[in-house]
Amino acid sequence: MIFLSKLLYFISHHGFYTVLLIILILSLIALLSRKFLFLILIIPLSFANGFASQFLNAWFLNKYGVKSSAIITSNVETSSTLNERRIHDYEAIVKKQDGKYVNTYFSTTSAAIYPIENAIRIPEMNKTFPVKYIPGYEKNIVILYDESEEGQSLRRYEKQAPINAARVKYEADKTNKEFIEEYISALKEYTEEYQDEKTEDYRQLATKLQQELERLN
Repeated sequence: MIFLSKLLYFISHHGFYTVLLIILILSLIALLSRKFLFLILIIPLSFANGFASQFLNAWFLNKYGVKSSAIITSNVETSSTLNERRIHDYEAIVKKQDGKYVNTYFSTTSAAIYPIENAIRIPEMNKTFPVKYIPGYEKNIVILYDESEEGQSLRRYEKQAPINAARVKYEADKTNKEFIEEYISALKEYTEEYQDEKTEDYRQLATKLQQELERLN
């Protein structure tokens, strides 16, 4: 597991050198086997590494790693861009199983984040956030963003979006059974997942709406 973690860390953090190794290995195979069709694989493997290596690393660490925590200690904006946004270089410390810390680093383009999605979300500096790693090679981490304080706040906000949309429909037509049912469903979905200052108010509102729906029926 440690070897795989080191390998995935290398290919996800050192794309240029990985491409050079791909070219070298496939060229040697082609020369030794005299089958030069192997050289065709250079381009697709290079692209695959560039687009998928960090996702593969994130999946591997989440599945086989142990849970711990980390803290970002440095956030430096670089001159490079990705999708018209500046790429950042990060330094962090990772808590090992013995309670001591080890240094690590990653960038916007190399960070392993779980769950895997089409978004790059990095926790703020100086705040503890959950990670996973393979013991023995703690510098290769996957950020468990949804379990972080920021991630949970974001998910709560996203869960409130359908509530707000349903509320607008309901206030436009309070006799529409479909709108009332949609409003109740959105409220219940939130209260079943979260326990915060809004939960009890949402429960009471869902009960009130249910009574309104029964009267309309």
